[in-house]
Amino acid sequence: MSLESVRDYFAEHAPDMTIIELNESTATVEMAARAHGVSPGQIAKTLSLMVKNKVILIVTRGDTRLDNQKLKEVLGAKARMLSVDEVVNWTGHPVGGVCPFGLENPLSILCDLSLKTYDEVLPAAGSINSAVRISPQRMAELTNARWVDVCQPL
Repeated sequence: MSLESVRDYFAEHAPDMTIIELNESTATVEMAARAHGVSPGQIAKTLSLMVKNKVILIVTRGDTRLDNQKLKEVLGAKARMLSVDEVVNWTGHPVGGVCPFGLENPLSILCDLSLKTYDEVLPAAGSINSAVRISPQRMAELTNARWVDVCQPL
């Protein structure tokens, strides 16, 4: 259903978008970068966090990690990563296929400024072998995301 919810989302909000489906898994940044022939930084990974009893998604470059100090300053509290089951329950997407599109529940989306390094990034599309090619700006516009600075290079 997850890939289908993303398909439905794009049919309604961005019918020009094409979902790329591969025969191989792209569940990790390294696997996705290799499969799509791009640098790890161009893979837009979506992190699922709980902050003050509220679930948020942060989309960032594949070659960054959260900076806990920056995150706390931006969010006003400590955050914790969701468990695998929580990720599926909140987003409707499996780990490795989580993206900001076609979500099971309405969630706040934050895009890290690091994404703006690229003209095009590849977030997953609801399954462990799907993705879309999209500009960071369009992704943020489609998901009503807020731009933040919460990551640092690996």
